[in-house]
Amino acid sequence: MSAAARDRLAPRERESTVTTLTLAIGAILVLTGVIAYVASAFASVTALIPAFVGILLLVAGLIARKPAAHRHAIHAALAVALLGALGALMNVAKLGDLFAGTAERPGAVITSTVMFVLLVGYVAMGVRSFVAARRSA
Repeated sequence: MSAAARDRLAPRERESTVTTLTLAIGAILVLTGVIAYVASAFASVTALIPAFVGILLLVAGLIARKPAAHRHAIHAALAVALLGALGALMNVAKLGDLFAGTAERPGAVITSTVMFVLLVGYVAMGVRSFVAARRSA
């Protein structure tokens, strides 16, 4: 769906789109965390960090299905996503080491980068949705 078409959606339809996006990003992060944990041969619980962030997004997305709680739940999800992206930034900064073949924990760098990209994209789309909702109100 194009940005212009999305902006023309009624507020209720836009809300369900953001809720669906929250649930989808949450599920992808849970899957990413579980795959990272299995790939690390169950050696590092920190590989599950994307899964923990994903679970928080899933919970917020489920709460957001209730119209009375939608705005607060999505705001909470965006706050979690922003904090998660900032937390992942530490390992994302080591992408140069990964490409040079000198990264100490290449799996952590890759997993953190996936999490960072997903969360930054989610925050950008969420903010855009809120701006569009304000303009249409």
